[in-house]
Amino acid sequence: RFDWTVPAGQRDVLLVGLAVSVAVKPLVFFLSGFYRRLWRYASIPDLVHILKTVSVACLVATVLTLFFTRFEGYSRSIPLLDWMILNGLVMGRSLAWRLFQEHCYARRAEEGDPVLIVGAGMGGRLLAQEIRQNPDMKLRVVGFLDDDPAKVGARVLDIPVLGRLRDLGRLARFHGVKRVIIAIPSAPSKLIREVVHRCQAEGLQVQTLPPITDMLEPRRLAAQLRDVNLEDLLGRDPVKLDTGRIAGYLAGRRVLVTGAGGSIGSEICRQVARFGPRRLILFEIAETPLHEIHLELQREFPGLDVVPVLADVRDRDQVGAVFEAYRPQVVFHAAAYKHVPMMEYHPAEAVKTNVFGTRNLAEAAEAAGVERFVMISTDKAVNPTNVMGASKRAAEMFVQAFDAESRTEFITVRFGNVLGSNGSVVPLFQAQIRRGGPVTVTHPDVIRYFMTIPEASQLVLQAGSMGKGGEIFLLDMGEPVKIVHLAEELIRLSGLEPHEDIEIVFTGLRPGEKLFEELLIDGEGVKKTEHRKILVAAARTAPLKEMDRHLQELKFCVRKGEPELIVAKLREIVPEYRPNRGPGAEVKLHPKA
Repeated sequence: RFDWTVPAGQRDVLLVGLAVSVAVKPLVFFLSGFYRRLWRYASIPDLVHILKTVSVACLVATVLTLFFTRFEGYSRSIPLLDWMILNGLVMGRSLAWRLFQEHCYARRAEEGDPVLIVGAGMGGRLLAQEIRQNPDMKLRVVGFLDDDPAKVGARVLDIPVLGRLRDLGRLARFHGVKRVIIAIPSAPSKLIREVVHRCQAEGLQVQTLPPITDMLEPRRLAAQLRDVNLEDLLGRDPVKLDTGRIAGYLAGRRVLVTGAGGSIGSEICRQVARFGPRRLILFEIAETPLHEIHLELQREFPGLDVVPVLADVRDRDQVGAVFEAYRPQVVFHAAAYKHVPMMEYHPAEAVKTNVFGTRNLAEAAEAAGVERFVMISTDKAVNPTNVMGASKRAAEMFVQAFDAESRTEFITVRFGNVLGSNGSVVPLFQAQIRRGGPVTVTHPDVIRYFMTIPEASQLVLQAGSMGKGGEIFLLDMGEPVKIVHLAEELIRLSGLEPHEDIEIVFTGLRPGEKLFEELLIDGEGVKKTEHRKILVAAARTAPLKEMDRHLQELKFCVRKGEPELIVAKLREIVPEYRPNRGPGAEVKLHPKA
């Protein structure tokens, strides 16, 4: 303005303005946290922060300058010019550092292995940004794939969207790609299966991102990349819980879980612990699983009072003593014998645990004033063809009859198979694949319902919050899955080809098995509930006196140790039971009930 020669009359004004700016602006920047930001990751929110901070600094400096000089000899355009120049300098400095870093990343990334990212949305952008900024990953994103026509041909972070999913094989070959990453959190199973099959056809490794809830810390995405697993392919939708309703009956309460060391029981313990019970009592007969879940809960929930109880549901006196000592308010009954063929060989043991163990717990719960008792049942209790299913159906019937004359609310939750549970088909197949095969499937047409362990456990908690007593809740199991298809998918996920690298052998249905499972008995109506994944059955009930008589006679059969007597009595209790025991299943036992 003065051609670098400041008139004598303006020098004092200049010095005052300079002194105010030097004193005020760094202080405002410090108080706003400006100096604590990592400008190598500068983004739009950071630029907004710069605008706000500079505006406040310039406003304070202008007000103080006005106070000292009253703008005498002070151009009114100076505050505006000061604001514009300071914004330009600060933003320029931050963006220059970001550009320098990006340039360095780009040069180092040229040496990384080429990858394709499926999904050009938020997940893909965050992942590509992290790969670019983390040279230790030694990856280079050559492009995105997305079936959205509006995105094809566009650029994300200056990386092209090369085409659609159908172009995966051609683009992978052209760019020398050996790895494909699915960057669509909560992607539908149909999409994941298509990507996996296309990658397998090209011999490509395929990985996926975790759900969006795990992506809240974008700098950790790379560490959470994992191989596609069976749960991804089966595609179970995330469970939406009414957490307030669940907390209403668990928070601050004494909760007891039987079978606490099992697959479902241990997951129920983990889910219950999230809701802050006053005390969590772990009731389990197996020492090692009890020890493991106890240590885990102590580690993950250090403020929670966790009590391990080594006890047997079949011991009536022991069950009563535990309930008297700890006075639980809510009980989840997950203890059971569940392996169908094994229980065909040992029907007395199935009855002692699944029927009389349940009765012991129910009577102890009533005596101890338990408010809510949730029993875990199975789809094998529906039109059972095996001892295990019949014993669980008898337990359902007793619980319903007992509820009618008890202050405790007894609720049953019935569902199908869970993926990865102890002794289930998935771990068996995986072990057979590791040994090089063959993978054994009972029958080419056998189908089963599946859900994940966390999903089943969460829905059990939700159903427990909805029951008023006497209901049998059914969990929506989705579409049934052919077991042979399950085996084929597991083989492919291991990088092998079914029927070529790994043989699949059909061994025939085992004693007590049937081709498909059901969730409803003939005559049971079904109604929707307020939760879309939980239904309620209008199940048939029997009077408690009649059930007591049946169980007394069943106890006599168990004492006799004659499997056929036990099966005959179970058929009387459960009329829809049609035994399919097979040869070699008749083992005489001599237990004392």
